[in-house]
Amino acid sequence: MASLLTTVNSAPGLTLFNILFMLLSFCIFEKKKKKKKILCVDTTAFALAYFPYLIVYKNSKLSEYSSFWPCVKAGGVYLLTQLCKMIILATFFPTYEIPEGKIDLHGELMKGAVELFDIIGLFAIISQQIGRGDIKILVAGVGWAMAELVSMRLLPLWVGARGIEFNWRYIQLSFEANISLAHHIIMAMLIWLWTRNNIEKSVLPLIISLLLLCSSKQTLLELIGTMFHISSFGVLGINVAVTLLAGLIATHLYINLCIQENSWGNLKYH
Repeated sequence: MASLLTTVNSAPGLTLFNILFMLLSFCIFEKKKKKKKILCVDTTAFALAYFPYLIVYKNSKLSEYSSFWPCVKAGGVYLLTQLCKMIILATFFPTYEIPEGKIDLHGELMKGAVELFDIIGLFAIISQQIGRGDIKILVAGVGWAMAELVSMRLLPLWVGARGIEFNWRYIQLSFEANISLAHHIIMAMLIWLWTRNNIEKSVLPLIISLLLLCSSKQTLLELIGTMFHISSFGVLGINVAVTLLAGLIATHLYINLCIQENSWGNLKYH
């Protein structure tokens, strides 16, 4: 804008038409720059959300075993499970108007209980999948997480991130998508461990406790954020910490089972 004013001052012979034309050109230029910036942010949000899924699929054994359609089937089970949860919530747990500043603890607990249906859905995928144990875990986890990403976050990212003003909420959605991928793989791993016949009975309570925590994690995070007035990025940090802790424990149990059977190859079939 400063260069534009300098040009106008140094040319007193400019007509009003010339000045208006220059102002219009400047506005169009600024609008194009803004659009490019928004497009860059939009592309960044999509890349942060979707590229990790592509990287996991391409660099894991899923691509080697042509597991694309099994992942799609797992996504179908996810959609069916969410439909059942919605019907149950609408039928047996109707919502009520809650005064502002108060928490419907009973309703939140019931919603957390319905989240246990995710365990049933993941168990159905793992039990129907034929092949190695690690492939079962990846098919169930990646397929479930991808279906959640498309159904829950595609529209907000596509519409919201292309808005006029930048909002950190869409970058946060991308981070949540990455956490969700790890979360569902961890849940699939815990369910697979729970179904093993040779798992030590002493670790079963730990596995069940972690499964219950993971299935109701989102409801608990919402309650914590509301009760203690934690910001959305603070809740995101807690989500990362809980997911990391659950992942470390689940991975430790998985590796111990592999060592117990003396060979990774012995985990080939359920």
